Amino acid sequence: MRLFATGLLLLMAGSFIALRRLAVLHPAWDPVLGYAIAFTEAAMVGGLADWFAVTALFRRPLGLPIPHTAIIPVNKDRIADSMATFLRDNFLTPQVVARRLNGFNLAASAGAFLADPRRDEQSRLRAGAAGLFADILESLDPDQMGGMVKAGLRKQLSRIDLAPLLGQILANAIADKRHLPVLASVLRKIGEAIEANEPMIREMIHQRANAIMRWTGLDERLANGVLDGAYRLLAEVIVQPDHPLRAKIDEALGRLADDLRHDPAMRTKVERIKTELIENPAMAAWLDAMWERAREALLRAVRNPDKALSGSLGDSISQLGLALGEDRRLQALVNRFARRTLVGVASRYGSEIVRLVSETVKRWDAKTVSDRIEGAVGRDLQFIRINGTLVGGLVGMAIHTVERWL
Repeated sequence: MRLFATGLLLLMAGSFIALRRLAVLHPAWDPVLGYAIAFTEAAMVGGLADWFAVTALFRRPLGLPIPHTAIIPVNKDRIADSMATFLRDNFLTPQVVARRLNGFNLAASAGAFLADPRRDEQSRLRAGAAGLFADILESLDPDQMGGMVKAGLRKQLSRIDLAPLLGQILANAIADKRHLPVLASVLRKIGEAIEANEPMIREMIHQRANAIMRWTGLDERLANGVLDGAYRLLAEVIVQPDHPLRAKIDEALGRLADDLRHDPAMRTKVERIKTELIENPAMAAWLDAMWERAREALLRAVRNPDKALSGSLGDSISQLGLALGEDRRLQALVNRFARRTLVGVASRYGSEIVRLVSETVKRWDAKTVSDRIEGAVGRDLQFIRINGTLVGGLVGMAIHTVERWL
């Protein structure tokens, strides 16, 4: 476009010279050539004026130190601050973010993507984002990043008030009778443990029986009675919902849930156990292994997103997408959460983002700023030169017409 605009200006200059020579050689053609000469002469003036105006935005015309030229390089820092202020006032204030998100159904859009993530344009977007994330993940020091992750996990675990949380979970489980399958499973495991260690139990009873019981064989009958009674008791507790022992167990679990929530001594004991567990070397080794497995799985997933979205995981994601796309109540919940989150981000980090933009532009050298802005809007600026050449020519021809009539 710059070559085209410059070529048009040179064409007007060449035409002006040729027409002036032609007017000298053929004076009889002067009435007709006068319009053409006026057009080309004014077109040159208009083209040169707009060339100067466009060039003065980005550099010194012909390298001359003319005042108020090279406007963008000279005012680079002020432009950076203006861009940052514009971004803050129009995009990153909580009020603006809330207003712009008010009519946007983010949940429905996310649901459409999750329900059909293999559409061409979305596949390219996902592949690009996955590749970028994988490159960033691999460029980071695994040990340092793992240490940060583990330190963050430990910090979060240490902040959790575990006793009330466990107490509430246990109380809710008892209220909804979700503890019954667990209780039945524990009782079965106890029965299996007794059965697996039956010879040892019999031997213990034989050793503790006196000589008369062993001589008469009562110790064997006692062992059989103890084992049979234990098996029968466990079976009755498992089968009978109203068994007295089950009621005692429920009562004991209820007291434990209440102590976890309200007893300071119990809460202190749980916190001590939690602290010992977090500081245990076995916990550190487990966190190391968990982090490495998670990192490898994440890398495999982002390097091959199509494979990661296949199978049951892909089906689950598609079901989630369908639910987001169809369930109005779920959409309202997700959209409300997204709005609150983004408004909070704008409120807390808006000034940091604005400062990042401003400092980044200020660090660019003047040529970089000029080249980037000219690359973004340069085509339209060259149209200004073209229009200036043509409009200038038309204005010149109009002035020539008025001059001849007057």
